Amino acid sequence: MKVQIDDKVERRFRELAMKKFGFGKGSLSEAAQEALLRWISEAEGKVMEFKGDPVEAIDGLLAEVKTDSLKLQHEAKKFWSSRSIEECI
Repeated sequence: MKVQIDDKVERRFRELAMKKFGFGKGSLSEAAQEALLRWISEAEGKVMEFKGDPVEAIDGLLAEVKTDSLKLQHEAKKFWSSRSIEECI
């Protein structure tokens, strides 16, 4: 596959790919495959476009929550750590 992309985009892609996958052979291919798969899954799924102020939207979603932000952060941490532990088992 050959594609033409902007030089600045290519430079950023190469830098990030090598940081994540290393400087060895195949790191750009791994990064490109990951990026393409992510794009495909996004394109095939429902793409929802949000119009408006995102802060107001979040505020509206959290209006009924009767917990402070620190407790929510701790609950989120417990939730994500329990999920990752379950995936390892």
